Amino acid sequence: MRQVKMIRHLVIFLFLIQIQELVNGQPNGPLMDSVIRTLEGPATTLYQFDTTNPNSVSFALEGEVEGIFEILNQGLLRSTKPLDRETKALYKLKVKTLNAAGHLVEGPFSVDIIVEDINDNLPAFNQTEYTGEIREQSRPGKQIVTVYATDADDPETPNGQLVYKITHQIPDPYKVMLFQINNKTGTISTTINGSLLLKKETHDQYELLVIASDLSFSDNVKVIIKVTENIWKNPKPVTIVENSTEPHPMKITQVQWNDDSAIYELQQRERYPKFPFSIDEDGNINVTEPLDREERAQYIFYAFALNENRVRLSRPVDIEVNVEDINDNPPVCPGLVTHFEVQENEGLGSSIGTLTATDIDEESSRNSLLRYRLLSQYPKIPEDGMFRLDLYTGVFQLIKNGLNINEVDLYVLRVNVSDEGVNPSALSTLCEVHIKVIDINDQIPIFEKSDYGNLTLSEDTPMQARVLQIQAYDGDQPFTGSSEIIYAIVEGDPLKTFAIDTDKTTNKGWLKIVHPLDYESKAEYNLVIHAINPEPLVSGVSYNDSSITRLNIIVTNIDERPYFEETVYQTQIKEDVPIGTLLTKIVAIDPEGDDVIYELNGDRRSWLWINETSGEIYSNAILDRETEPHYYVEVTAKERRNLSMKSSVSFQLFLDDVNDNAPKLANGYAGAVFCHPLSKKESVFVEAVDADTSPNSRRFRFTLGVGENITRDWTLSFINGSHTKLNMNHHDFPPGIIRVPIIVNDNGKPPLESTVYASVTICTCSSGNQCSSPPLDDFGRPSVGMALGILFGVLAVIGIIVAAVLISINKKKKKENTPKKVAKVDATSPTETITLAS
Repeated sequence: MRQVKMIRHLVIFLFLIQIQELVNGQPNGPLMDSVIRTLEGPATTLYQFDTTNPNSVSFALEGEVEGIFEILNQGLLRSTKPLDRETKALYKLKVKTLNAAGHLVEGPFSVDIIVEDINDNLPAFNQTEYTGEIREQSRPGKQIVTVYATDADDPETPNGQLVYKITHQIPDPYKVMLFQINNKTGTISTTINGSLLLKKETHDQYELLVIASDLSFSDNVKVIIKVTENIWKNPKPVTIVENSTEPHPMKITQVQWNDDSAIYELQQRERYPKFPFSIDEDGNINVTEPLDREERAQYIFYAFALNENRVRLSRPVDIEVNVEDINDNPPVCPGLVTHFEVQENEGLGSSIGTLTATDIDEESSRNSLLRYRLLSQYPKIPEDGMFRLDLYTGVFQLIKNGLNINEVDLYVLRVNVSDEGVNPSALSTLCEVHIKVIDINDQIPIFEKSDYGNLTLSEDTPMQARVLQIQAYDGDQPFTGSSEIIYAIVEGDPLKTFAIDTDKTTNKGWLKIVHPLDYESKAEYNLVIHAINPEPLVSGVSYNDSSITRLNIIVTNIDERPYFEETVYQTQIKEDVPIGTLLTKIVAIDPEGDDVIYELNGDRRSWLWINETSGEIYSNAILDRETEPHYYVEVTAKERRNLSMKSSVSFQLFLDDVNDNAPKLANGYAGAVFCHPLSKKESVFVEAVDADTSPNSRRFRFTLGVGENITRDWTLSFINGSHTKLNMNHHDFPPGIIRVPIIVNDNGKPPLESTVYASVTICTCSSGNQCSSPPLDDFGRPSVGMALGILFGVLAVIGIIVAAVLISINKKKKKENTPKKVAKVDATSPTETITLAS
């Protein structure tokens, strides 16, 4: 009994809810062609049709009723069973009214019931487990396997749009993802880390857990990926003996792709004067000619594997070829004759000089290790063997007394220089050495002046400029190391701003500038200069103050241009910053400390403003990335008291995109033209574009706009993020131009929306499927005939006006020629006289 009461109360409650819906918010309207949208789900009241015809006493429903819809006599349309969009998304009904006798009064009117989607279906993978294979160290992005899930909800809405994601990677030895998944397509591929770290010997199998989710629900699947050996790997370095006499081309190594389908290609890593290598269809790498190590000791180049379209299958492998040296180059003397000097009182064991021969064979090998052997001495006065030559260093020493410049002033020595090469054999050469006996160095250099006083130099004196000549004299034997003078600045030049060149013939010294002068850094130099000989002084003789001079250099200031702290100033901001936003601060410094003012040059769009005192640059207008994403201007800094002293620097403004452009139709869209009558339901592809950059413009959402019979006549099909397909729901369209409104939303945050109009022209066609006459709605667009008609009409109006003027003038003349009594009036001008006389 209690259950019966509960059921009775529930029925009453539901009835009251239904009545409340009718009273408070149930859609209603006059009886006409209608499109009614309703969410899928339980039975519900859909619409209240109103009629003002007193003869209409009841409503009737026809069409795809299918036992799901009914209309009450009061015009209340409702569903009697649950609606499921996945079963059927569109019902075409007709509604009419009847009189008391059951005869038609109004209608029938078309009523389309569009069942809109709710998220009531779960994603589902089409397999319980996926497997795939990847070779170790494959290129990044190499596709392995694609997982696929379906969702019965509307794919045009987020309810049915799935997103894929990898949630787990087992094992995870490096704590980085080795695999990635395209969140739209479900394609799994290698990451950059995976291309480097996937190795069969480390882990030969990975398990991925992948989730596919819509707005509310998700499904999971396991993906097993097997790692296989990659035989596409760097071959071992190759060593080739130079100047080989073997037949060429000669195979030196081989590379091999993982199957037989690859095409092989070699590329240089750096540009060689010649590239003596080739590769054949089997991956055999050949050297095409003998190599010369002295020309190049090592070659490193790349081998690529390509598919039939010459697209690279993977990253290249490195080929390393080392050229092995043979002893094919003899030692070379430093010159035709090597000259040394020795004082006649030189002590035993003193080093006279070093003979340095060279060998271009491989460095630090026996082929370039040199041995020196003294063959002869001429003259043998006072005896043979006056000198010793070190076997490996080439150093000459005096080992016997008896040098006398009056008896022998020059010794000629012959030296054999040989390497220790064994392949094929050691090579040698003969060098000639002259040892000149010179007077003892018992005289010191003496400056002509002990003080050169003051020298004034402007700070802009160019480098390498000779600014002063100095002179010292030496009384030792001329043109020897005992009399040669070397000038050295020993004090007063910590930054090494100056240097002194010596004329070995005259021993004159030239002071020159080797680093820029800078008054602000150092305004005065007190130089102390020494004069010395390359040969040592004899015992008991020393350099003194006579070998020293002084010079005071005064640097004068010049007005220098300001300089900037940076070579280029750059700022990156969003394009929607408010006017007056501080962008950057330019800092210029005047070397003399004068005030600096700033100005902008090249601000073509007047986007910027600079504070002339502080150098701060502000936005001066609304910035627009789509107009100019990279905006370059020049900033000039000038001395306030001398505007001609100025410098410039570049300021570069990089604008980041914000979502400030609504989508629009692509520029090339011209609409579609179909011949009347239509034989089938046609479709039109519509492309939208957006001046913004990704992600604001990458993916658009298309929906039909509002208009009479729009949803009855048209539907949209998803293609991709930039295209949609406009489909006809029937083919009963009359001739004319139809402009279908489509609402396009972009992917920005927040998104922007615009309504575009896809033009569809339906016209009567000739046999060649060309419009034979313009459609009815095209009267607003001028044709050639219309243009000619307008032209002729204008000419006709002009002709009428001209004719009227001529007729008026003719009547006036006749009136003037008619005799009548007129007053005497004098003519006021010759022209008027002529007119009256005529």
